[in-house]
Order: sequence, then structure tokens, then C-alpha cells
Amino acid sequence: MSRCLLTVHAHPDDEASKGAGTVAVYHDAGVRTVLVTCTGGEEGDILNPAMDSDEVRANLAAIRRSELERSAGIIGYDEVVMLGYRDSGMPGSPANTDPRCFAAAPVDEAVGRLVEVIRRERPQVIVTYPKEQSGYPHPDHLRVNEISELAFDAAGDPEKYPQSGEAWQPSRLCYVRWSVKRMRATHEKFLELGLESPFSDERMARMLKAEELDAEASGARAPTIIVDVSERASVTREALLAHATQVDPSSRHWFGLPPEIADRLYPFEEYEVARDLTGADGGGDDLFAGIDVALSGRTHGG
Repeated sequence: MSRCLLTVHAHPDDEASKGAGTVAVYHDAGVRTVLVTCTGGEEGDILNPAMDSDEVRANLAAIRRSELERSAGIIGYDEVVMLGYRDSGMPGSPANTDPRCFAAAPVDEAVGRLVEVIRRERPQVIVTYPKEQSGYPHPDHLRVNEISELAFDAAGDPEKYPQSGEAWQPSRLCYVRWSVKRMRATHEKFLELGLESPFSDERMARMLKAEELDAEASGARAPTIIVDVSERASVTREALLAHATQVDPSSRHWFGLPPEIADRLYPFEEYEVARDLTGADGGGDDLFAGIDVALSGRTHGG
């Protein structure tokens, strides 16, 4: 049995903005990497003016799938699985009422679909979104956490979803985190270079407060794994640009600093350990710490 890392994301482009460098690093090291994208991103705004046309809007779902394939190839995913739901849209939008949307789907059904993927791919590590998402409470992001938590346990229980394959228990569930350290370093570098920061004073104040609270809670907070992605620091930028409808190439937030500077600022990605069945129950710098499996590859479905 070889190592496998499975990540669960809500929409096409989330895989590019959250943990892309980590996936690239592990893929380069011989780990099988699998992406589950829960929706087609049909409700995404077209943020790139060059792509904003009636033709693109009419074919957005197909275009976003094509963008996803390009992004996944850049990052190094070995497999892309579409869970098959429609984008639920932002809270309170008409899309929330569409019975095909992810947020409206029966939880048991959605968990079952993810369990089937987990049992087929047999990942030791699953990366998903955290429970706490008050800063961006998108219905699909909240549902990603919900089904990931439930599927982590259900996949290992032979009495649950018996039609979905032989039971397989993953060893570790991790939450991908937005790094306050990276955002602060980016803000300070903009100012150092005499450039306008994409972060407002209000947002910086919130980030600094979050950092302060995080430090105060460090004794009780779950362990954090910090992955060094310096060897693949550019992959987030390259993967984001593959999502031509969703990402404005002139965005100061993503591309305001020269690449050679941005890549060196804080070349780390952070993960909170949500569940750990290895007995290690610690942080460190490796998502697979304490998981003793081979690095040799295996064929899909093997």
C-alpha cells in the first residue's frame, strides 16, 4: 500500500488557493494525490474582465471544468473526482433553493458519495475545511467540512454504506488554514516596497487580533502541521491563473508582488490536525508523520 493524500474542496479554483503547494510537494515525492471537487462552480462570478462575455456565461460550467483540469495538472493531482453537485451560491442567494445544489443535498447521500471515493482511493490523510468559517460562511464550504468529518468515520465502518466498497479507515484528518503569518508578511512587503497593500487597515487589525488569540490559545489548540513548500512556491500562482474566469491576472491580492519576492515571503502552508488515529497527536512538518507506508506508486483503483 502506498501513500495517498485526498483533498476535499467546494468549487473549481479552491484547490488552487488552498494548499496547492503542499499537494505539489507530496506528488513530487511519490504520494498519490486525489482531488474531490464537490460542485461545478456554476454560480461563480466572472472576475476577469477579459473573460466576461455572454458566451462564457452561457458555458460557465463547462469552462470551469476545463479550468479545473488545467489547474489540477499544474498542481500535480493524479485524479480529479467530481462529487456531482451544483454550486449553492452565496448565503441568501436564489441558488440556495435549487434542489440540485450541494447545500440542499441530503447529508447521508453526500457522505455516501465521499465514502465511496475514500474506500476506492484509500488515503491515509484527508485535507478539508475547518469547522470555524465565520469569515467566509459559504454554504458549500460549510458542507465540505460536514461531510468530510462524517465520511472520515463512516469510511472505516463496514456497517455503513456497505454498497460503497470495502471499509477503509484514514489515519489523519487535517484542516487547511489561511495563514495569518503569510498575510502579514505580504502586507508588510507591500509597504516596504512603497506599494498599496491589498489588505485594508481594518482587515489587518482583524488578522493581528486573530494572531493574538491564536497565541493565547496555543496550549489548548489542536496541533498544527507546517509544510515547507519552498520548492513549489510558484504553483499556487500558476494554478490560479489557470482559472481564467475566476481570477483577475491584475489582482493585487494574488499577483501584486513580483513573483520572485512573493515566493520567498512565507513559503509554508499550515494545517490544523482535526483527527489523528496514529497515536502521534502532534504537529510538525509532515502530514504523513507516524504513518508507515511505502512511497511506491500504485495504479488507479489498485
